[in-house]
Amino acid sequence: MKSPSPIQDPLETLWRPTALITVLLAGEALALVLALAPAGSDDRLVRFGLASMGIQWIALGTLSVLYLLRRWLAKLPAAALAWACLGLLLAMTALVATAAWEVLQLAMDPVTSRLNFVLRLLAMALVVGLLALVAFQNYARSRQLLVRAKQLELEALQARIRPHFLFNTLNTGAALVHAHPDEAERLLLDLADLFRCALRGPQLIPLADELSLTRRYLDIESLRFGERLRLEWNISEALPEVMVPSLSIQPLAENAIRHGIERLPQGGRVDVSVHVAAGDVVVTVGNDLPALAGGSGGHAVGLASARERVDALTEGRGRVESRIEDGRYVARMVLPLEPAAATPNS
Repeated sequence: MKSPSPIQDPLETLWRPTALITVLLAGEALALVLALAPAGSDDRLVRFGLASMGIQWIALGTLSVLYLLRRWLAKLPAAALAWACLGLLLAMTALVATAAWEVLQLAMDPVTSRLNFVLRLLAMALVVGLLALVAFQNYARSRQLLVRAKQLELEALQARIRPHFLFNTLNTGAALVHAHPDEAERLLLDLADLFRCALRGPQLIPLADELSLTRRYLDIESLRFGERLRLEWNISEALPEVMVPSLSIQPLAENAIRHGIERLPQGGRVDVSVHVAAGDVVVTVGNDLPALAGGSGGHAVGLASARERVDALTEGRGRVESRIEDGRYVARMVLPLEPAAATPNS
């Protein structure tokens, strides 16, 4: 069994604003280096302008072609994808260099041939491209290490939470086994499903499966609390096809029970809702709070772990938010809509 890759589509990283700004600034830095290099002409400002224009045309042109071919390129293995990107960079460099020679040939050194000019630019593009591939490889490795660290942190958190939940569930089952054997059987089956998922380790699963696990958990707690726990589900039958970290919504529901319903002698309400807004899937878990609840309190550990893990596994596009609204504690997990082709590794 494999853990999920931290980058489901490596090319998606290139379309982020920070990545685009980095490419533009790196291009300007390279143009400045070329302008300051010793050469026959002393007009460094003109050289900087020409170099900047050419480099930005190459960089933005390559990014545009990669974006247009992203669906086809995403199917390639990592090594083939790297060479394909490098090949597109060299092809765009040759195209821009040839066009620049034709347009600006009067300003060029007449001794320099078109072939030598294009080959020099291709050599520089090759060096820059190889450096970019090395930098991206290091970035991918750092993201993988970050995700693994978050997974280990979550596993440690789950190791502390599971005994508490397990003991409560077994006590509930023992109380039901004689009076309500059918409910006791359902409780044990739900418990088995939850622990089967937990033992598989961190992975990406469909949103519908994660909500099903959350429902099983809340069904178990409903048997334990009885009428003290009121559940409201606001989930449409046609759920969006989005992948989520396993056991990422269930901890939000567990926090709602442990730090909300358990502290209310008269019980309270827990709502779970899912809706799509602005290209994101928003999962909301809300719960009633004791009248004298001292802030978010015990919610911090579970939510912090879920927040960091969702951020790592969604490449910073997902997030977990929490606040008190109208006297109720509300936790929201915002996930980006993924293409249907993205599947978890198992």
